[in-house]
Amino acid sequence: MLSPAVGNVAAVMVGTEGTRLVVLRGNSASGKSAVAAGLRDRFGRGLALVGQDNLRRIVLRERDRPGAANIGLIDLTARYALDAGFHVVVEGILYADRYGDMLDQLRADHRIPTHSYYLDVPFGETLARHATKPIADDVNESQLRDWYRPRDLLPGGTETVIGADSTLEETVDRILLDTGLAHLPAVDR
Repeated sequence: MLSPAVGNVAAVMVGTEGTRLVVLRGNSASGKSAVAAGLRDRFGRGLALVGQDNLRRIVLRERDRPGAANIGLIDLTARYALDAGFHVVVEGILYADRYGDMLDQLRADHRIPTHSYYLDVPFGETLARHATKPIADDVNESQLRDWYRPRDLLPGGTETVIGADSTLEETVDRILLDTGLAHLPAVDR
């Protein structure tokens, strides 16, 4: 069943009492994908990565726009994985004005508290990090500037802001501890 954010009227509780839901948001090159990969590497099997770029750009080959199909697909994928007993990390730029309603509903429907993080990286650091990425030649500074939204936080103060001074290892450690994943066993699937 689809969530209210994508068309239905009734909310459906999602996940189990043991599943963890983590949302990682931030601008391009803020470290979201690296943090998500670090969480999976440290945790092991049983942690699903629901990446906006993969679902939007690869699966659907869709532009990021209000009301786009990837918003519902991210929601459905996260819900399916949670209901199947996976811990889930949803990661992407996930602009607040486009994805906020879906993320709010997903958080409200998850059986236990969701942990949301916003990786806050200044534009200058974004440029430096972007230069090290494989897509650096395909995306120029002007495009990055167009995409960049300083502190695009979700309303309600639900996100923990992590600054550019937090190393990848520190960020992964913090999220593992905050969410309780550090004390849970990986699942042999």
